[in-house]
Amino acid sequence: MALNFNQYAQEGFTFLKDYTKEMNLGNDTDKGGRIFTAIMHALRDIIPPEESLQLIAQLPMFIKGVYVNGWNIKRKKPKVKHMAEFIDLVRQHDGPAAVNDFEYSDEVAEKYIDTTFIYLRKYVSLGEMEDIRDVLPKGLKSMIYSNLMF
Repeated sequence: MALNFNQYAQEGFTFLKDYTKEMNLGNDTDKGGRIFTAIMHALRDIIPPEESLQLIAQLPMFIKGVYVNGWNIKRKKPKVKHMAEFIDLVRQHDGPAAVNDFEYSDEVAEKYIDTTFIYLRKYVSLGEMEDIRDVLPKGLKSMIYSNLMF
């Protein structure tokens, strides 16, 4: 099987452009990319590695790359039990850009998180989303559950 990196890159650019529009970020694909990456890395930090592997098995190559970039599977999982803590973790992954990307607003951050999980349903089966929800702490289950019903 030949690897077609140009195809992966084109699919990635298309995804990022569509995702950025879905997030109402205009044409700011840099911001969209930072937000998407931060949310995916925060999710990766709080779910078990086995669940991460099941998730990435369903993702297209360009999202797999984003998900696994910088992943240290042996790193201790942060204690995240509530949405406010998850939002803080997302902001940590976004680094200094978080100030501008999330506008100092938990409501904006939560909207971005919700929209991201809805958008992921284009690639991830309902069963896998339910599996992810099942391993989340009680205070975070609504992040996935509320987005499964569409």
